[in-house]
Amino acid sequence: MSIFEIVALLLSLTALLGFINIRYLKLPTTIGIMLISLVLSLILVILGQFFPAVSATAQSIVDQVDFREALLDVMLSYLLFAGALHVNLEDLAKQKFVIALMATLGVVISTFIVGTAFYYLLPLFGFETRYLYCLLFGALISPTDPVAVLGILKQAGVSRSLETKITGESLFNDGVGVVVFLALLGIATGEHELSAGHIGHLFAVEVAGGIAFGAAIGAIGYFLLKKIDNYQVEVLITLALVTGGYSLASHWHLSGPLAMVVAGLMIGNQGRTLAMSDQTRHHLDLFWELVDEILNAMLFTLIGLELILIAGDFSWSTLSLGIIAIAVVLAARFVAVVVPVTLLRPFRQFSDNVIRMLTWGGLRGGISVALALALPEEVGRPVFLKLTYIVVIFSIAVQGLTVGTLYRSTVSPGRDTDSD
Repeated sequence: MSIFEIVALLLSLTALLGFINIRYLKLPTTIGIMLISLVLSLILVILGQFFPAVSATAQSIVDQVDFREALLDVMLSYLLFAGALHVNLEDLAKQKFVIALMATLGVVISTFIVGTAFYYLLPLFGFETRYLYCLLFGALISPTDPVAVLGILKQAGVSRSLETKITGESLFNDGVGVVVFLALLGIATGEHELSAGHIGHLFAVEVAGGIAFGAAIGAIGYFLLKKIDNYQVEVLITLALVTGGYSLASHWHLSGPLAMVVAGLMIGNQGRTLAMSDQTRHHLDLFWELVDEILNAMLFTLIGLELILIAGDFSWSTLSLGIIAIAVVLAARFVAVVVPVTLLRPFRQFSDNVIRMLTWGGLRGGISVALALALPEEVGRPVFLKLTYIVVIFSIAVQGLTVGTLYRSTVSPGRDTDSD
């Protein structure tokens, strides 16, 4: 199939699943579409037991979609920019220390907890592997996914300050998590040496470079927007900023995700306030909201369909280990939240339930699946991909559906989860 035919099929299927969800299930769009897509995949797998041609055809079609490339190289730039576009910079500044610690120290802590736990757990289930490979799994499963978080928080009804913490962390720890993953992957495959100098250089170039590059293209976009008043061209400028900026960042080995977040924050705050007319703001918001919704829906359709490719390889030991993985990842998330909050308690107040909310609200999503698909076979991709899939499905379907209920049950009317 050609690229156009694949996109046409995926878009048509996503529209159909979206209709079924809105008409009958009435779940949040991303969760509903993913669950229906999972059910469809299971039906095709079961039919394949009786009619092998059905399963083979479905697998052949899904296998032509490079999930990792589709998300990391195409969808992610637009989704991150669209998400950052609506984050208030003043609100973000109030939570900067919490977000910074959780997006850096929290990711590293979670990576080592998960990696160490699975280094000892895997042999109990018949899987022998190296400690470094387990750290790779820890790195890919630790960052919370901005795509999953942003889509679900819109309908969860959480407070503004809590939403800022969860959203801000997910936007930034995505870029940090990818850098940690790439550093460990380079060492695991022998491309790079295990040295503090190399890892420090990688972080300086990828993270600091990505933030600086995002600020630069954001400033260029702001300058262009301020000089004209034509919403069609201004929307086109933002589209070019994201597409061209992400491409250049990848070419120069800078963190494209962090660049898009910074550029989106600049355009969404200074650009929105000082460089746009009311008409432009209206059309820009509608355009990027539509892009966000469409790409989100297509992404979660893909997550569900990917099950077709790996469902036949699941065993009872893998499923059991996957259930344990859910508990381990949640425990690691809990520690990754507790440490930053504890460090900041002498300087600001937190309510008792903020740890619970930040732990349960840290959702995993498509980025973890994409990174798992990027693992080479020799570092344990088959088992780590299945474990990632189980954790992601639980995170989106269970945590995503209950985060709003948990918030409403633990916060008194009129009270926030913690102070600003």
